[in-house]
Amino acid sequence: MNTAATRNHEQIRETVRAGYAAIATNEQTSCCGGVRCCGQSAPEELAMSIGYDAETLAKLPDGANMGLSCGNPVAIAALQEGQTVLDLGCGGGFDVFQAGDRVKASGRVIGVDMTPEMLAKARRNIDQYRQRTGLDNVEFRLGEIEHLPVPDASVDVVISNCVINLSPDKPQVWREIFRVLKPGGRLSVSDITLLKPLPDKIRELVAALVGCVAGAVLVEETRSSLEKAGFGSIVLTPKPDYVRNMLGSSDPLYKQFTEMLPEGEEVADYAVSLDIEAMKLP
Repeated sequence: MNTAATRNHEQIRETVRAGYAAIATNEQTSCCGGVRCCGQSAPEELAMSIGYDAETLAKLPDGANMGLSCGNPVAIAALQEGQTVLDLGCGGGFDVFQAGDRVKASGRVIGVDMTPEMLAKARRNIDQYRQRTGLDNVEFRLGEIEHLPVPDASVDVVISNCVINLSPDKPQVWREIFRVLKPGGRLSVSDITLLKPLPDKIRELVAALVGCVAGAVLVEETRSSLEKAGFGSIVLTPKPDYVRNMLGSSDPLYKQFTEMLPEGEEVADYAVSLDIEAMKLP
C-alpha cells in the first residue's frame, strides 16, 4: 500500500475513533454529531425494531445498548453452549454480553474495539453482567479489526454489528476473520451495504462516513471479498426496511441525504442493512 493510501486509511480510522470515543464519554449522543448514526434516538426502540427482545435487553448492563446496531447478528449466529465467539467493534459490549449468556459458562466471548473509551465502558459493565447472569465468560481487547489480537483458528463464530462498513480496508477484515476462525467456523454479521453507488456529494460527507453509509460498499463487492478471503456457503440477505425505519424517525442526517438524491429516489434505494453469513469450510 502506498504512503498516501496508508495516510488516508489512518485519517478515516481517526475520524471513526473520535466519533465513537465521544459517544462512549457522553460528549455526543451519536457518531453523527447530534443524531444516532444508525437509527432512532431511543436505543431500546431501535433494538426492538431490528429483532432484539425485551427480556434479553432487560438483562444487559446499564448503558451497554447505545443504539448503534443495524441488525441482530447474535440471533443470526444461533450460538450454542460452549462456543468461542469474537465480536468485532464491540463498543460497550451490547452483543458480547448477549452472546455470553448464550454460550454459557463453558463458552467464551471476546470483544475487540479500537476505541479505548468504548473498552473502558465495556469493562465497567462486566461486574453488572456477572451479577445479572452469574457468568464470568467475557473479555474485551484493544485492537483494530484489520489486525485482530486473536490467534489463528481459535474462534467458532465471528459476529459484528454495523462496524465493518466503517473500515477503510474491508478485504483485510474478511481475511482476518478467515484467519481466526476454526475450520468449520462461521461468521454472522449485520452491516450497511449498497445496492448501487452513492452520489458523490453524499459520499463526501464526513458525517455520512462515521454514520455508517459513505463507508459502505456494494453487496456484490462484499460477496467477492468473502470469496477471495476463502469463505464458502455465503448467504447475503438485504433488509431495506431498516433504512426506511431510520427515515421514519426524523433523523436529520437521513433527511439531508434524501434532499440530495435525484427526485423520486430514497436512501433505501441505495443503502440497506445486510445480514452476512459465511463459513470457513473444513
